[in-house]
Amino acid sequence: MRIALLEPYDTGSHAAWLRGLQHHSANDIVPLSLTGQFWKWRMHGGAVTLARQYREQELSVDLLLATDMLDVSTFLALTRDLTADLPCAIYMHENQLTYPMRPGEKRDLHYGFINYASMLCARQIWFNSHFHLESWFDELPRLLKHFPDHNELPTVAMLRARSLVLPLGMDLSRLAELEPEKRRYRPPLIVWNHRWEYDKNPGEFLRALYILAERGLEFEVAILGETFVRVPPEFEEARARLGRRIVQFGYVESLADYAHWLWHGDIVVSTAIHDFFGAAVAEAIYCKCHPVLPRRLAYPELIPPVYHDEVLYHDFDGLVDRLTTAILSSERLDLSAAIAPYDWPALAPTYDAAIAALLS
Repeated sequence: MRIALLEPYDTGSHAAWLRGLQHHSANDIVPLSLTGQFWKWRMHGGAVTLARQYREQELSVDLLLATDMLDVSTFLALTRDLTADLPCAIYMHENQLTYPMRPGEKRDLHYGFINYASMLCARQIWFNSHFHLESWFDELPRLLKHFPDHNELPTVAMLRARSLVLPLGMDLSRLAELEPEKRRYRPPLIVWNHRWEYDKNPGEFLRALYILAERGLEFEVAILGETFVRVPPEFEEARARLGRRIVQFGYVESLADYAHWLWHGDIVVSTAIHDFFGAAVAEAIYCKCHPVLPRRLAYPELIPPVYHDEVLYHDFDGLVDRLTTAILSSERLDLSAAIAPYDWPALAPTYDAAIAALLS
């Protein structure tokens, strides 16, 4: 089958997913994309530009596959003479209803409504985790009840019936190729490989490290992940308070450098208040880092249930306790086998089966 993949925000995990599916699917994936910047404008205007590109390329395809950043209703309206008979699916990397707001920040409901209207145009909706699916359909009725009349609440059940979970595919094989012959030795290396932003809750992570340092525990820390515009003040404080314990501070551009820190890491930590899938954590677990994760969001889906009590924490005291145990332990968990099914060669047939079922 030939599939037009419509991605108005071609960067980061969106870009990696697009190219992974394109490379590993048995179908012919034809991407139409825009650079990943100005996200609000992409949700408003990206459909207009991608509709123009679709016309100019005179594509003949069997399926339209859009991501959550596309206003599908606008795209279809502008191409209806070409796409009226084509089925459409949407892949939900994230949504604009349940992304956490900063304190004092008010959510603009218009972007969540774009997600909702796009879903109404789709034959199927694919979420990257069960948590994402459930959180969206928990919040959607509240969005619709916000409006004064004709709030179309029956569409919630209709859309849920069209929805399924297709986990995020990842290029784990490339990480495997970069595994070193020998791993480093003590002190234990703690990896934090998330965006330096509010929703990843770095302050709680650093506060736990300060407590561990004050207790005299021996550890080092690699602080990875992207930062934007400026370094948040809590990270500058960490440099001063943790000093020599910080062996890496800042984003690493190359996959080889990133893999180096994951493979030499002993423990990966998340304190996030937002993660619809948890790709960064999954990559670190695949590289044999022992996970210390909150018992919320999509993280319980990544960890086999038998290890939940050992790995997942409920609150800040639980975070400190799990970290302490992991640092002092001589044998940490290797849960890489639980992550291996998300490697694209293993997962792509699941996507292809979903595509075949949709088109049949």
